Amino acid sequence: MDVIGIIAGNGIYPETFLAGARKAGVRRVAACAFEDETKPDLAAKVEAIEWVRVGQLSKMIKFFKREGVKHCVMVGQIAPKNLFDLRPDFRTLIMLARLKRRNAETLFGAIGGELAKDGIELLPATTFLEDLIPQAGHVAGPPLKKRRLEDVEYGFGIAKESSRLDIGQTVVVKNGTVLAVEAFEGTNECVKRGGAMGRGNATMVKVSKPGQDMRFDVPVVGPETISHAAAAGVDAIGVEAGKTLILGKEEVIRLCQTLKVSLVAVGGPK
Repeated sequence: MDVIGIIAGNGIYPETFLAGARKAGVRRVAACAFEDETKPDLAAKVEAIEWVRVGQLSKMIKFFKREGVKHCVMVGQIAPKNLFDLRPDFRTLIMLARLKRRNAETLFGAIGGELAKDGIELLPATTFLEDLIPQAGHVAGPPLKKRRLEDVEYGFGIAKESSRLDIGQTVVVKNGTVLAVEAFEGTNECVKRGGAMGRGNATMVKVSKPGQDMRFDVPVVGPETISHAAAAGVDAIGVEAGKTLILGKEEVIRLCQTLKVSLVAVGGPK
């Protein structure tokens, strides 16, 4: 693939993707970046960039077409508050009018549909990053003992049910008790709340939604996840094997070792 477009959100996801794309031989990257979300230094790392506000769909598609983009990838999150503070252009208004429900999944799915109308295929968010997706087993930090692994398995089942109901994809548990379930506040606040209730030695589990569209909203764990967990009193993290990206992997491994946080992958694709 000679050229690829990225829809770049916040965090280290965009630069991680860039490294994977360059390694795979992609020579030209055109980035559509969001004001107040995407790191400004991304501009120096890509061949073309267009800054837009959330909801400027026409501007984004015109940019990709002008740059000859036939394939693009969503990399990085958009803060939930910005999804509810849209500044929609006319094309976005028409798209929104067709949606019966407005959440991250339906919004991004609809954007994928609009891109396809203009001959631009939205690829999985894991494109070029397959080596950052752990399979089942120990990933980093101290190995977990049987009792803690039981908490991970228990939390996995609860998180799967919570995500099926479209509530949240992260839970915090301790000794077979659910301490916190993620909702609109996001992963970090859920972990903070659960860790405070657990008063140390709590377990966080993060999973994918059943039938999750891997073109967007892929579960991600990065250095900030480990730091937030340790600060909250969470010293064990379970992620879904085969469906979770570990961003900043070397730093994640270092932090897990330094902060004594265990990271393990469980379950996996069915």
